[in-house]
Amino acid sequence: MIRVIIAEDHLMVRAGIRALIEKAGDIHVLGEASTGQEAITMTQELSPNVLIMDIMMPLMNGIQAADAIHTLKLKTNILILSMYADEGFVHQALNYGVKGYVLKSSVSDELIWAVRAVANGQRYLSHSISEIVSESAMHSHLPSQTNDPLSMLSPREKQILQLIAEEHTSGEIAKLLFISEKTVEKHRANLMEKLNVRNIAGLVRMAVRHRLVDRDA
Repeated sequence: MIRVIIAEDHLMVRAGIRALIEKAGDIHVLGEASTGQEAITMTQELSPNVLIMDIMMPLMNGIQAADAIHTLKLKTNILILSMYADEGFVHQALNYGVKGYVLKSSVSDELIWAVRAVANGQRYLSHSISEIVSESAMHSHLPSQTNDPLSMLSPREKQILQLIAEEHTSGEIAKLLFISEKTVEKHRANLMEKLNVRNIAGLVRMAVRHRLVDRDA
């Protein structure tokens, strides 16, 4: 039996994913998470074979969670389930050890195939994602260029930027991350300097533009 955790912040979407994969008969859902931080905690506690995880989640997104799980050297294989066929997301995910990347637009039996493949340690990518990876490999000899200023940020800075964009106050962020408000304010000042913006609104625009948070958040 393949043991999985589903990390997705929308309850109805989680329910749909669960109903779909449990029909397979060989997949058992251990639990559900609604944030990246919950996904990390549950993965540590339950040691699933596969973590099915969305990218856009509050407090800590799926890319950041994948990075943390990779750093912690947990044995769980990660399958990203996202609506975004974004080259930046794909490469970040693969760099953090993600085994699978499936688009929500193509979810049906493909998700079950992906879970089975990832559980066996194999890579599974939706067709359009495979094309992105292949295209990048063909041009890997070209000079590397990035239009993502967020790539210069540390994981903690990205997390704080996301929380700022989600309209959390410095006090709320301090409590969530178990740090002082002074430390949060220092991070905020560093973010403004690194991203060359002058105020909170500029930080929020930067987070939305580079999809650190959902456009509708």
